Amino acid sequence: MKIKFIYLIFISAMLMPSLAFAAANPLERLLAGNKRFAAGIPARKEIGKKRRIELAKGQHPFAIVLACSDCRVPPEMVFDQGPGDLFVIQDAGNVADSVVIGSIEYAVEHLHVPLLIVLGHSGCGAVKTTLEARRRPAGNVGSITDKILPAVVEARKSGKKDIFNEAVQDNVKNACSEIVRRSSIIQKLVAEGKLRIVAAEYYADTGKVEPVLSGSRVPRKK
Repeated sequence: MKIKFIYLIFISAMLMPSLAFAAANPLERLLAGNKRFAAGIPARKEIGKKRRIELAKGQHPFAIVLACSDCRVPPEMVFDQGPGDLFVIQDAGNVADSVVIGSIEYAVEHLHVPLLIVLGHSGCGAVKTTLEARRRPAGNVGSITDKILPAVVEARKSGKKDIFNEAVQDNVKNACSEIVRRSSIIQKLVAEGKLRIVAAEYYADTGKVEPVLSGSRVPRKK
């Protein structure tokens, strides 16, 4: 079964879309939050006792974020969301192994989350380690670089000038592909239109999340 991915295309939007529209559209809600974060004007959030009591009764996240463990990429802050809003999965290099895919399956099947965003980032140390390694790293780090290596190989073959960032983006796309390929649950939900998968990259210098498009590197926005 051939799975076609629709990669995220960012469109111009107002900094603060209507609350009704943002609440009804998980992707727009994330985009609006990232714009607030990049602009340095985060929204006020309920993080006190009242919210803790609400969350103790159950979780209802509106999006899943698979991101790198890098401490400079905290998903809730990058998307300006509060406790209970996001189902966050983080590992070095935002790679998709069985535990990660199982966690996503839990979120989409039991919590009915309609959106998954796989978020790479500029300056990713895991990708840089893979790119610069002369041999497979010792210990369990090698299991991470094994996952990233195909993206590095693709980037080197691309002929692009910025091989590092090309590898970051190829790694995000490969993770999206592997998540669907290895999960019949996710395949079914994508086919039924109940789950949308988005590939994106976070740029630490601007604070912006930008799309990763299949087959080409995306020009950076200033």
